[in-house]
Amino acid sequence: MEHRTRRTGGPTITQVAEAAGVSRATVSRVLNGRTTVDPTIGARVREAAEQLQYRPNLTARYLSTGRTMTVSVVIPDLGNPMFQSILRSLTRAAEADGYGVLVAEARTAEREAAVARTARRQCDAVVLIAPRMQAEALDALVPEIAPVVVLNRSLADPRIASVGIDYRNGMAQLVQHLEELGHRHLAYLAGPPSSAAHQERQSALDGLARHRPSLRLHTVEGGAALEDGHRAAAQVLETGATAVMAFNDLVALGLLFRLHQLGVDVPGELSVAGFDGIELARYSVPTLTTVDQEELDTGAVAWALLHRQLDPGRSSAPTEHAVLTPKLLIGGSTGPAPRP
Repeated sequence: MEHRTRRTGGPTITQVAEAAGVSRATVSRVLNGRTTVDPTIGARVREAAEQLQYRPNLTARYLSTGRTMTVSVVIPDLGNPMFQSILRSLTRAAEADGYGVLVAEARTAEREAAVARTARRQCDAVVLIAPRMQAEALDALVPEIAPVVVLNRSLADPRIASVGIDYRNGMAQLVQHLEELGHRHLAYLAGPPSSAAHQERQSALDGLARHRPSLRLHTVEGGAALEDGHRAAAQVLETGATAVMAFNDLVALGLLFRLHQLGVDVPGELSVAGFDGIELARYSVPTLTTVDQEELDTGAVAWALLHRQLDPGRSSAPTEHAVLTPKLLIGGSTGPAPRP
């Protein structure tokens, strides 16, 4: 008499296949993120796997496919709400396609390349968010860690997928808003010198000022954190500007708090604007005027570009690039310029 050993583990791929009415091979293709399966069948397979609480053997899958079904995201600052928003958007999109996301923080520009290389050895691909390393170092790194998508940074190599924000357009919207309110003397509370986003925003403002003879622009040394805005308040006031544009919303919120401590009326005496559109900006007093990029779903766009690189069926597809246009959100922190 033949005796069969009863399996005591969790549900098997065979059970998922039977529940979904498909073959084991189809289940494998769906759960490995292949896009050659009909979307309706794919949804049925994922639903069956979820109902059975099927969890694939990751080690076996890696050995058979050479893929971990994970990607790494390298971020300069986990405390920045803007980066958190991008990460949340990307993670949700990746999970919908069966991928996990690992996060690595590179606190300094000098550490970014080493962190990215280590991350790539453990995952199938890498997303670099706002890398701060020198252009030469970045151009040398990206081919090493491909598949890769780079966010918020221009690249010399057109073969590397990227997602950018049209900062010039965003700054133009903000300056036009302040001009319409009568402001002619503006201050820019700058970001970190190594930040590519700061460099683009500063360049955009300088260009706008050159083409507007009636516009005066002062640049004040700042940073990227709340305390940088708090610390720079006195310098901003010394410029005599009637409106200040901060590098990001965190800096603007720090500045707002210090101005309140100093008894400065915002926007009666000084208008304040930020950049990024983080959720906290909606709850400041007064609410912060900002250039919103949080609603652009940048993380999901980045994942779409990366997922296409990971799909074997699209290996010969051309590299894609996306440039997203932010939108001005007018809050209570900007108002008419005070009369002389």
